[in-house]
This record gives sequence, structure tokens and C-alpha cells, in this order.
Amino acid sequence: MAKNLVIVESPAKAKTIEKFLGKDYKVTSSFGHIVDLPAKELGVNVDDDFQPDYIVPKEKKELVKDLKKMAANADLVWLASDEDREGEAIAWHLANTLKLEEEKIRRIVFHEITKSAIVKAIENPRKIDYNLVWAQQARRVLDRLVGYQLSPVLWKKVKGGLSAGRVQSVAVRLIVERERDIESFNPTSSFRVDAEFLTESGARFKAKLPKNLEGQTAAQQFLQSNIGAGYQVADLVKKPAKKKPAAPFTTSTLQQEASRKLYFSVSKTMTLAQRLYEAGLITYMRTDSVNLSQEALNAAKEEIIESYGDQYSHPRQYKGKAKGAQEAHEAIRPTDMSRQRVQVDPDQARLYELIWKRTIASQMAEAQMERTQLRIDILNPGKNALQFQANGEMIKFDGFLKVYMEGTDIEEEEKDGMLPNLQVGDSLAANSISATQRFTRAPYRYTEASLVKQLEELGIGRPSTYAPTITTIMNRNYVEKGTVDGVERSYVQMVLVDDAVRQKELTEMVGSDKGKLVPTDIGMIVNDFLVEHFDNIVDYNFTAKAEEDFDHIADGKENWTGMMREFYDKFHPQVEDVQENAERESGERVLGEDPVSGKPVLVRLGKFGPIAQIGAPEDEEKQFTSLLPDQQLHLVTFEQVMDLFKLPKDLGTYEGEEVQVSNGRFGPYVRFGKTFISLPADLDPLAVDREKAIELILAKKKADAPIYMYEDKPVQKGKGRFGPYIKWNNIFINVNKKYDFDNLSEADIIELIENKKQKEIEKLIQEWPEEGIRLEKARWGRFNLIKGKTKVELPKTTKANEMTLDQAQAIIQKKTPKKKTRKKAAAKKK
Repeated sequence: MAKNLVIVESPAKAKTIEKFLGKDYKVTSSFGHIVDLPAKELGVNVDDDFQPDYIVPKEKKELVKDLKKMAANADLVWLASDEDREGEAIAWHLANTLKLEEEKIRRIVFHEITKSAIVKAIENPRKIDYNLVWAQQARRVLDRLVGYQLSPVLWKKVKGGLSAGRVQSVAVRLIVERERDIESFNPTSSFRVDAEFLTESGARFKAKLPKNLEGQTAAQQFLQSNIGAGYQVADLVKKPAKKKPAAPFTTSTLQQEASRKLYFSVSKTMTLAQRLYEAGLITYMRTDSVNLSQEALNAAKEEIIESYGDQYSHPRQYKGKAKGAQEAHEAIRPTDMSRQRVQVDPDQARLYELIWKRTIASQMAEAQMERTQLRIDILNPGKNALQFQANGEMIKFDGFLKVYMEGTDIEEEEKDGMLPNLQVGDSLAANSISATQRFTRAPYRYTEASLVKQLEELGIGRPSTYAPTITTIMNRNYVEKGTVDGVERSYVQMVLVDDAVRQKELTEMVGSDKGKLVPTDIGMIVNDFLVEHFDNIVDYNFTAKAEEDFDHIADGKENWTGMMREFYDKFHPQVEDVQENAERESGERVLGEDPVSGKPVLVRLGKFGPIAQIGAPEDEEKQFTSLLPDQQLHLVTFEQVMDLFKLPKDLGTYEGEEVQVSNGRFGPYVRFGKTFISLPADLDPLAVDREKAIELILAKKKADAPIYMYEDKPVQKGKGRFGPYIKWNNIFINVNKKYDFDNLSEADIIELIENKKQKEIEKLIQEWPEEGIRLEKARWGRFNLIKGKTKVELPKTTKANEMTLDQAQAIIQKKTPKKKTRKKAAAKKK
């Protein structure tokens, strides 16, 4: 056994680090935390200074046993978890759980996995920083107290299975409030006037009125006043300007820019960045610092001079704006500035290139611009004194723009271009002038990236929490990604051509929420309940203040148990009061009265989602129907609800089978015998007649029909959530862009199936055919046991290549839910 045991958080990192250390060092992984609070109980002793009851989870017991054995045989144990608060807590848990003597412990940190960084860390060990540990523990305990005490209130007062959280509930509140701002927004219109001018030499350029005109009458009068008018350059101002590069990436700015430029989700960005870090290609990816080390500055300067020339180099250091920046000591940057591209999987490579460009650009010279503003007189004395204005921009020295330009979340107007060479007094001719009706814009819905930006600006959460927060609120179905392309809106455009004003009506799509974060009905109901009864908990200032308190604890300026006591003594009585006295909340709205029965018509949240109901809660006989996927409790109308009760609608028979259009918990559908065909999102189920239903049935038959027979088994094709696929022998095979999906040849189909079969062979570790059990490789170095429809991920501590049939059966048996007999279920109910 090596004299030195180094424990890191991930196996990928362990492999990279082991290359840098000699035979005297054994590097292993803790796979993250080795202890945690219990899953099904509070796990915090509120009467004993909020001491957490940490336990070793079942799946980690074998690992802990192995770590103890290795630690016992080593002279020194180097705790090399990440250098943030979470990593410090992991180091402390390792020391406690493995029962390490203090003189045997060495705590080391590094923000990049390179040989020089690892050697430097080994040469400069330190002790565990307990202030950082207490700060992390304070966050964990506070979040547990909030989550475990608020969630049961939601179960009782709203719906079972819900959850609340200190940060997640505030994120939902931001999204709900933004949605309501959008719904209450009333757009106003004005007319934007654009012109295209011709110079005497025939050059064309565009200009516009600096301010929009109010109303169609004013716009029409202005255009008419330009009939027969002449134009002249009244003023021309040229000003030098500079554009500075953005700072190197922090966690949040990387998430935002990867969303804008690469269209990655926040969680995908963090997963890819984690892999790049563990491979030693970038520095630590959870940071709110924009600082670069002197070594990084020197390396960037060297790379810039070598690749672009001395005039492009401008070393500079940035100051962060994030509240309570504390996570790490450097921005996210490449570990080797001379490496512009890396040989990794495509998405990792794209993210790495983005990081490289942003880092290098931050150390490059400013771009030198020349901005020109041109004002144009309208030569029709006495009719109006308005002037057209044109803006031009010329890059005199590109500087950092040679490498990188930062993106933006806001849709930009047409960018300034080049203007022709003009002088004051030059005559111009109008090629065309148009007045186009424009509407004020509602507030933008949040994207994942802009939500992260808002959370950061409010001081809510920290780099390590942004991605998990967004994942949580979407997994809880409080928020979803929008799918609506928008609605059509008419607008007027008037054009002055050939001394006549012509008017036409055009249309545009507005209100698209595609890819944006939209609150669901349940998200709105939970938010409203929490705001009404726990406004102090979902208050932005409270959440930001908690982050400041954690910072003070990390700096040794505040006692964490004192913070907990101050919070809990106010919070717990509030929970008990709401639990006892608050009314149930279901988002119920009474919309009117059923003209047939005279019973009230209402909408509310049901067990499986939003429903409409005819009949009061106390009525014995009530009618129910699900709302359509695009209908929301707070917006649906009486007429829309009454239409829903016209379903199911019988459409006769086809090929001897009954045909019916209906609506269920998964949306509207056509039922053809025992076949269910979901309706397209833009198709109103009430508009479906027999002819349309048969069209859908035939399309379904065609989609399900075999396109080929291979090894006497049919091949079908279809499109799913992950794109086009073919199905053969109950195996789904993705069809990538290399193939023409609409015109797959026999050779294409055989190639796809054979490639998939080969991958399945390579994936298989071992199998027990007589038992119908397979052990396969999964993603990210994991393994799955499969039996029929049961799939169980192998515990990380279980050695796949040594697995026996008995072990496999035991794992599957443990994960297979037992069927309850009616007798047992009835007894349990009693």
C-alpha cells in the first residue's frame, strides 16, 4: 500500500491526478459526499443547537469500508475535495467518518488539475477550514428546515407530493410574477418611420426618425408632407469610440453565454464543464470570481502576441460585481492558453472553445471604432421640422473583436452599418419612406440563462446552486419550457412610393414562449399559497440576507447555530399556525352556471392536473373533464370549459371499429378501437370530424407500418422526443443527420441495425439468459442490471465484472415493488 492516500471527489479526477503523482501516492475517490441527512426524516436536532444527524447512505457503506481500510494502511491521508464550501464539508465528513487522527490529515486545494497545481498543493497543505464547514452546514440545515417543514403544509393544503425550498420557491416566484406582468400588459402602438436615401453618386443607405410618431393619422400626414420634398445633409458628426472586452467567465456568465451561443441548458453546461475540469483542461467551474492568476495573465499575453501580434495584447485584471463572491480564487479559464481546441466530444469541445475565446479576448486590446451620426433635413419649408437620422459605425482596429463578441439576451434592432462618404450640404433623394406600426413589448419571459442572471443580481443562491435550482423547479412541474409559437397579430404599414401613400395590412407572430420558462398551474397555485402564508420565506431580501449570513459564517464573523435559532423561533410557530388554520388552496374559480343542470361550473386543481367540474363540492353527482394542455386555470373561460364537456364525441365507425375524439389527462386524442392517437398541439379536438379522424388513423397506420423486414422482424420508423428513430426487435435506434430519414435505403436500415447490434454487444458485460437478466454498461461509467422492464443502476461500490447471479437477483428483487393484494390494501387502509 502507498504511504500516501489522496481522496478526491470524482473517479475521473482521480485518474487525472494519479498521472501526476509517483508510486508513493494512491489516489481514490469519495464519489462526492459520503454522509448525508436521512432521506425520510428531518435529521436535525432543533433542541440540541440544530445538530445534524449525518448518516452513511446504504449505497456508500461499502465505499466507506474500503476507504477506512485504505486510510488505516496509509501514513498520511490527503483530503483533496474541491476548494469551495461544499468541498470543505466533504473533507470534514471524510475526516470524521474515517476516524482520521488529526496529525495524519493533510487538506489540499487546487483550482486546476495540472501537474504544477497538484505539486504546489502537496507542498502547501493546510488544516480543514471549519468556518467554511459551518457555512455549508448552515445552508444545508436551513434548507432542510424550510423544505421539510413547508412541504407537509403543501401536502395538506394544496396537493400531495409537492415540495418547497428556500431558493427554489423564490425562483418560481420570479417566474410567476414575470408571467403575470406579461398577462396584464396592454401594448400601445406607434409608427416607426424608415427611409432609404440615395446619394448623388448612387450609393444607398438607411435612416429613420429618432422618435416614433403617435397614431396612424400623424404617420400618414408625415408621409404626405414628404411628397415632392428634397433632402439635404444637415449635420455630420464623427466620434472615436472604444469597446472593451467582457471579463473572463464566472459560473453564471458561462451558463448565460453557453445558452445564448451554444443553446445549452444550464445543467448541460455544468455537466460539460465538470468533465473539462476533471480532464485537466479548465480551472474549477464553480466560481464567482473574475480574477486571473499572474501565471494565467502571462500565458494569455504570450499566446495573443504569438497568434495576433503585440498590438493586440492588453493585460488587465477585472473586479467582480457578484454579491458575496467567495467560491474560488480564479475565473473559469483554460489551464493551457496555447491550446485553442481540444480533442474531446463535440459539445465539450464547443464549450472549451467558448471559454478559451472569452479568456483570451479579456486580455486583448480594446476595439477602436469611429461612430458617425448623420442628420438629414427635409426640404419642404413650413410643413414639418423633423429630421431623419442615420448612424454608422466603422471598426478602425478590431482588437478583441478578432476573437470574441459577447452575446445578449435582448433582441437587437438592426445594427449600425457603414455610411457612404458624405459632406454637410450634400443633396439626397428618397428612394422610399415607410411608416410601420410597432407595438410596445411585454416584459421578456425568463430563459434559464436570464433567470440565473436575475438570481445572481438579487444575491440569491451561489454558483453551485443555480443549475440544481432550475432542474428542481422543472422536475417538480412548477415550471416548464414553453412550446407556443405565438399568435398572429395584424399591423399597418404605409409606404410613400411614386408620390403616393399606399397602405397595406401585414401580420406578425407575437407572444412566443418557445424555450422560455413558463409557470404551470400547480406552480402558480403553490407560489400564491406560499406568498400569502409565508411571504417572509419567499421574500427576495430574506433569501439574499441568508446568503450574506452564510458569507459571515464563512469569514468567522457569525455563529451558525445563532443564525438557525433566530430563524427557527419565528418560522416554526408560523408553520404550525398555517397547518392548523389556513384554508385549502386549489386555484378554484367559479366560471358560471351550467344552463342544463343549473349547477355551478368551476375549474380547479385535481389529482392528475387542472380539471373542469360541473357541480358544487358537496354534490353527490358531478361531471369532470381535464383542461387541454394549452389551457390554464386562471385564464380559461366559461365558453371554453363548456366546449370541453361536449367531449367525448362519437364519430361513427371505421373498418368496424368505433371512432371517438376525447380528452384525457395526457391531452386530446382520437380513439380507434383500442388504438389511441394523440392530436397535434395546434388541432382543436372539437374541430375534429370523422374525415379528419380517419386521416389521423391512416397517418398512424402508415407511421406504424413496417418499412422493411430484417431477419424476419419488421422495421418501423417514427419521431420521438429525441428525434427520428427506427424500431426493430423492440430496439429503438436513433437516426442521425447523416441519413435522409424520409428516404432511408435498404443499406441505411441494415447499417443502422448492425451498428446498434454491435453497440449492444460492446455494452454487454455478462448475462444470464435462463433468468432473463443482463448486466450492461451505461453512461458516465455506470452499469445497469436489466430484467424485462425493470432497470436498476448498479451501486457505484459494486464491482460489475465480479457480479454473480445471486447478487444480481438480490439487487433486482430489492428494487422490484411488491404487488399489494386487495386484502392487504384494504387492511392497510383500515
